[in-house]
Amino acid sequence: MATVTKPDRLYYTGNDDADRLIAKDPFALVMGFALDQQIPVPTAFSGPLKLKQRLGTLDPGKIAATDPAKLEAAFREKPAIHRFPGNMSRRVQEIAAIVSQEYGGDAARLWTDAADGADLHRRLSELPGFGEMTIKSLSAVLAKRFGVEPARELAPNHPTLGDVDSPEALEAYQAKKRAYKAKLKAERQ
Repeated sequence: MATVTKPDRLYYTGNDDADRLIAKDPFALVMGFALDQQIPVPTAFSGPLKLKQRLGTLDPGKIAATDPAKLEAAFREKPAIHRFPGNMSRRVQEIAAIVSQEYGGDAARLWTDAADGADLHRRLSELPGFGEMTIKSLSAVLAKRFGVEPARELAPNHPTLGDVDSPEALEAYQAKKRAYKAKLKAERQ
């Protein structure tokens, strides 16, 4: 079993309560990465706090058992948790079910029980919506912010959210990410 450290916050949202939640609650962190698609990083990682405020819980078993219409309504409530509330509420519910059934409701077991990088990769790739980019980015956070050894094998060398340790570092990371995407787009043309 891997030993992990816990930062008191991850500086991804600009909201101290949301930043503390994603550092403290492993399911909130996983949910933030699930939502981190086609929306800004602060919006994605604010989603877990919004859902907790609207449902009263982030317990994976309770989310898995929530009426899908009620969960979708919580995602749609203004301000919406995601620009695609229907799809993302279903995805979060599916992830909650996996965490509940496979990991006893403890999302941290995805990485604390991983034997090595390959095992961690397999576990994360079984989560809906977790492709290579998401796996590498989450692994960078797990390795650099939480000290999860198996994640070090998967973390990329380029800048990731794992390098963000302050509000200023988030701004710098986002600027580098925009420049990188612009470069890729220019190369394709």
